[in-house]
Amino acid sequence: MSRTTVTTPRAPAAIGPYSQAILTDDTLYCSGQIAIDPDTGHMVNGSVEEETRRVLDNVGAVLQGASMTYENVVQCTVFLTDVNDYAQVNEVYGRYFNETPPARQAVQVAALPRSARVEISCIAVR
Repeated sequence: MSRTTVTTPRAPAAIGPYSQAILTDDTLYCSGQIAIDPDTGHMVNGSVEEETRRVLDNVGAVLQGASMTYENVVQCTVFLTDVNDYAQVNEVYGRYFNETPPARQAVQVAALPRSARVEISCIAVR
């Protein structure tokens, strides 16, 4: 099995001891992304929809770093600090995964890093 670290400056740098993604053979395991603007290093301040767009843009940048797209994603995990935001997050999410949506679970958590409201991780396959 080959194992390659995927890193891109178009997504936020890791804020702990982890990689943006790990590619093993044809499978990419993407760490959770929150709404950090990669240019400023600051969290996006705005609606949960704006936060979700930034999160998914960050996910897309990591996918591109591995020469993949949203179409390669087979599974996502969505973490929400408030399940009442589910409909708004789902609406934005659907714009990114509109052709063949991946398998997904969404869970409410007590807190996320940097007071984020949304975090999304994924697995993609070539």
